[in-house]
This record gives sequence, structure tokens and C-alpha cells, in this order.
Amino acid sequence: MPRSLLVKNARMLVTMDEDRREIADGGLYIEDNRIVQVGPTSELPSSADEVLDMSGHLVIPGLVNTHHHMYQSLTRAIPAAQNAELFGWLTNLYKIWAHLTPEMIHVSTKTAMAELLLSGCTTSSDHLYIYPNGSRLDDSIEAAREIGMRFHAARGSMSVGQKDGGLPPDSVVEKEDAILKDSQRLIETYHDEGRYAMLRVVVAPCSPFSVSRELMRDAALLAREYGVSLHTHLAENLNDVAYSREKFGMTPAEYAEDLGWVGHDVWHAHCVQLDKPGIDLFARTGTGVAHCPCSNMRLASGIAPIRAMRDAGVPVGIGVDGSASNDGAQMVAEVRQALLLQRVGFGPDAMTAREALEIATLGGARVLNRDDIGSLAPGMAADFVSFDLAQVAFAGGLSDPVAALVFCAPSQVSTSVIDGKVVVKDGRLTTVDLGAVVERHNRLARDLVLASSSGS
Repeated sequence: MPRSLLVKNARMLVTMDEDRREIADGGLYIEDNRIVQVGPTSELPSSADEVLDMSGHLVIPGLVNTHHHMYQSLTRAIPAAQNAELFGWLTNLYKIWAHLTPEMIHVSTKTAMAELLLSGCTTSSDHLYIYPNGSRLDDSIEAAREIGMRFHAARGSMSVGQKDGGLPPDSVVEKEDAILKDSQRLIETYHDEGRYAMLRVVVAPCSPFSVSRELMRDAALLAREYGVSLHTHLAENLNDVAYSREKFGMTPAEYAEDLGWVGHDVWHAHCVQLDKPGIDLFARTGTGVAHCPCSNMRLASGIAPIRAMRDAGVPVGIGVDGSASNDGAQMVAEVRQALLLQRVGFGPDAMTAREALEIATLGGARVLNRDDIGSLAPGMAADFVSFDLAQVAFAGGLSDPVAALVFCAPSQVSTSVIDGKVVVKDGRLTTVDLGAVVERHNRLARDLVLASSSGS
């Protein structure tokens, strides 16, 4: 018999289904890892193997994070990189990241995922593109399994170092044949293309300024041979655009199209400086964008034209980006900033609270090329989170609790269920000892900085 879970009595349940229902006194009936029934509590079965009473809570689909660099949680607020734009920021940090170890990758991934989980995220991508000292993407994958997050593990890479005109130091780049071989290994070992998959592998050369034209093209061919998604950075700031024009004689969007990097199986991070022809190209081909508002502001990259992208039909999701360019991985905060930044750039009606929430749920699912997450409906994955509306941040905002989640101060979840399993209960992680993880993470962060300063 399937294991059943009943979720009942939610003050408001936001479905993000085709009808965008918001159900007062709502609930869910779940069997194993899928939703079977959604509706008012009175219309659901009265009992189940496990019952979660959501009285006084807002229940929403789990948030989807479409861009991150989790290892960067080890280098938050590093003084040398606090006041730099993208290229200067990277240059200052590469020499620190060159001292990463497999344990650092593993522990920092758990730390970043814990922060995401507690802020409402149930599915996350992570773009790991630097592999010093024996580090592997497997280190991140194991961390995701331990903590219980639905994971899109992006095998990033850098192959063009400074001696060849690239940005990264030569010590952290890889041989291109080794990159492709390892990407193939990871797909064959871990990728799950089935519905409700907890782990998928993504082919993800870092950026046009750190890999060759040949690697970009070969990566696309490999991904399509295996039916996996593609991901990279694109058009993040004006220097990024200038580099593309100087090196390739094309805009970033033109370069992406030339190499086969457009389509429903592709998403690009940032796209702050994507021009109108680029927006039209992405809309026409279904190419996705991971919008990272906090990182874009932190590095002074600009305001991404998300309103124009959405109006044109470009798939857009939310990304927290690396913890060293955001210094946080709080998904509700990112949703709030997405709304506020569009209003700063394009007017007070440029984005509504519900649209921002939709981008972080359905939008993220579409960007990751999934149709089994992002909404609460029969047949969808059993991924949802709840927020206790008795928190002080919601005081005075309960006339519209859905809007309050976005407009008011960012809140932590009370409950998180992923794949039908309770991962956060009463605001605490159930899968790992967070205190021990954070303590170890802080020691490793100190060791990383010390190693880089001593040159050992």
C-alpha cells in the first residue's frame, strides 16, 4: 500500500495550477511522492498515515532555485572582493578557490542547501565549475542526497586560462577532453530522466570568457546526445558583452545561437544586458533565463529586463547565485528583490507579488525543463512548504497573506516536504545536524582563506 500524507486546514493554499487557485482552509492528499488530491480540507480524506495540520499557515509549492555556486558560501563577504564588479571580483577570488578540497565542496553544499531549504526552496541547481585538489561534482551530489534536496547538478568547467586570453588563472582550468569525459561519466552514473527525479545532471561550461568555442559546441552535442540540459552564464554585465564583441565579433546572444546554445533544454544565468534581438531569440526558441537580482545589484551589473522578457514569452526563473556574490541564499528574499528591482527599473506596476512568486515556482520549473514540480496539482511531485503566519513579519498583513509573503520581511519556513518526505519540521531540518554542519563549515572557510594567504 502507498504511504499517505494528509495536509489540512491551511489558512491559504496557493496551487499555482492552471487556474492559479488560492484555497482557504486548503489541503493536500499525497501518496508516496506524488499529489493525489488538492482542495478544501472538507473535501479531502479524513485520515492518512501521517497528518500535518497547517492551521494558521500559508502553504505554497516549493520554490525552485535555478542558479547557484554553493561552494562560494565558504567565501562570503571576503574583503578583497566586497567592492568589485564581476571581472575584478572573480580575479580576486579565483586565487582563494584554487585551494578548495573535496570536503570543502561537500560541506559547503550542505550549508548552502540548508539555507535554501529553510527559506522555502525544494529544488535547486548548482553550477560547480572549479575542481582543484581532487574535487568532483560527486561531492555535491552526495551532500544533496544526505540533506534531501531535489537537485540539478551542473557539471561546470573552465578551459581557457589567462595565457590563452581567458579570465581564470591557468592553475584552475582543465583539459577539454577531460571535461567532456567526466561530464559523460556523471550523466551515465547519476542522471535520472524519470518523472519526480531527485537528481539530474546538467552540462554547464562556465562562461564564454572561460571556455573555448569548441568546448561550448562539443558540450551542446554531448548534452543532446544524452538528453540533458545545458547551462552557462551569459551577458551578465557590460564588460561581458564587450568581451564577446571583441573576441567573437558577436553579441552574447548571437554567440549562443551560433554554437547551438538556444532551445527549451538551455538556460542562461543573469542576461542582465540581453538586448532586444536576444530577448526575441530566447522567446522564439524557449531558451530560459535564471534571474539573480541580489547578485546583479551586489556586483553593479545592472537591472535585467525581466518585464520585457516575460512579455515576450521568455521562460524566467529565480536564482540566488553564488553566496560570494549575494552573500545569502534566502529564496523568499530573492523573490522580494526580483519584484522590487523591476519596479525600480520599470515602474510600480512592473511586477506583482503573485507574478514574482510564479517566477520562483512555475517559472523555475519551466527553466529547468520540468513539468512535475512548481505547482500543487494531482500528479505533481509532493514538494511544498509552509510559513507560519503568526510570525511578526506577517503582523498586519493577513488581509492578503500571499502578497505579504513577498512584500514583507523575508520569512523562514515552518515545514518543508520534498518528494513526500518531511525535510523541515517546526522550522528545523530533520535530515542533518545543522549546528555541526555550520561549525565544520566555518572551520573549513577559515582554513581556505589561510591556505590562500600562505600560498600553500
